[in-house]
Amino acid sequence: MSSHETEHARWFAVEVQPHEPALRAYLQSHFPLLQDPDDVIQETYKRLWVEQTAGRIRHVRAFMFTAARNVALDLFRRTRKIQFEPLTHPEVIDVVKEAPSTAEALSQQQELEILAQAVQKLPDRCRQVMLLRYLKGCSYKEISALLDISPETVKTHLAKGIQQCTDHFAACGLLNERRFFSHEPR
Repeated sequence: MSSHETEHARWFAVEVQPHEPALRAYLQSHFPLLQDPDDVIQETYKRLWVEQTAGRIRHVRAFMFTAARNVALDLFRRTRKIQFEPLTHPEVIDVVKEAPSTAEALSQQQELEILAQAVQKLPDRCRQVMLLRYLKGCSYKEISALLDISPETVKTHLAKGIQQCTDHFAACGLLNERRFFSHEPR
């Protein structure tokens, strides 16, 4: 084995393998209909290896969980059975088109729970600012007036809240492609 191969084997043993039990538990709890988690884990390792070789991995655990989630969702999309029965009611067709898959619904629910946990961990004033901005849709000026703080303090609380929520997502192994927050003022 060359020194390069030895280095990669050491990286895998130290940085990747310790997370496999948690990854398996995550897959079993969030994708209970998944028949073979080994396939998902192997595809996750393949994606991880490609990205690591290209030097694009900063947080191994976060990448693993995000990649595994995406692999599982892709697998469910590919294997979803479609019934080819004629539907005569247009309302039924619209409902079928709009209904998320079970895996997507579970994933969305999990993301909302993690977001709620992240927001609950914020300091009181920061949480108030975040909720007013993203739940109520208030502008910086409106938040400033409601809480009797400066618009700059509003911006500071938002930046702090977003960073802490992002850190919480990373700690949970979920860095989602979708953005929960917009930094743009209204």
